[in-house]
Amino acid sequence: MSATAVRPAATGTTGDKPVRVRRKAGAGLGLVAWLAGIVFFLPIAWMALTSFHSEEDAATNPPSFAASLTLDGYREFFGADGGASPWPALINSAVASVASTLFVLALALPAAYALSIRPVKKWTDVLFFFLSTKMLPVVAGLLPIYLFAKNTDMLDNIWLLVILYTAMNLPIAVWMMQSFLAEVPVAIIEAARVDGAKLPTILTRVVAPIALPGIAATSLICFIFSWNELLFARVLTGVVAETAPVFLTGFITSQGLFLAKVCAASLVISLPVLAAGFAAQDKLVQGLSLGAVK
Repeated sequence: MSATAVRPAATGTTGDKPVRVRRKAGAGLGLVAWLAGIVFFLPIAWMALTSFHSEEDAATNPPSFAASLTLDGYREFFGADGGASPWPALINSAVASVASTLFVLALALPAAYALSIRPVKKWTDVLFFFLSTKMLPVVAGLLPIYLFAKNTDMLDNIWLLVILYTAMNLPIAVWMMQSFLAEVPVAIIEAARVDGAKLPTILTRVVAPIALPGIAATSLICFIFSWNELLFARVLTGVVAETAPVFLTGFITSQGLFLAKVCAASLVISLPVLAAGFAAQDKLVQGLSLGAVK
């Protein structure tokens, strides 16, 4: 039997120190993230609370947290008291946002495919050209666009907004989808090509399912930008093609700002964007983080 003594295991805490440091750092970052989320959420919560107050209680300074709640702001927004109905404006916003997003995807997917999987010559210059179109302030091109719409009888036409929103969001969509499609394995595309698949089939049945999180993230961002756009809609539309943001500005009158009604209208108009973001949140997070970890 061997007489070699067995040395007891070391009980020092040197090896545990990096673990504790990482845990403390993670807890600190989590606390910062929660604080940042609360800071961004507080204005929304305050807007929602104000929307259930009367105009007198909403206009008090300092604001009253214990004021009685009422649905008068929502009744006035939906035209229960004889006011204008918001449904035509909401439908116009939905048509312009959804249609322009579909057009953007139909144009951005082939462009991103050519810039990532089947790269064209000097593709970085092409990407910079797309980005350069966003460097011009929107207001700088407003006058020529207005004159074009006036001379072509396109004023107060919802399809003019569809075209403008498509052109406005296309550069962003190409940039985003180019990075997403760059993560698609080329071997799968080559195998589909060997099997005789044409480009439309490759895009719709091979590339699109793999890049679905990135496509969902791009679609959501384009939808949000189109839904919230105000400048073009304010100048180029009137009664027929009025969108929800333009309808919202109608609550600011010469008589003053009806705060409770504006908060109620803002909350209702924000619901489609919030619902779309909540429904696609997993795809949004997955798409925006695609390619971040190698």
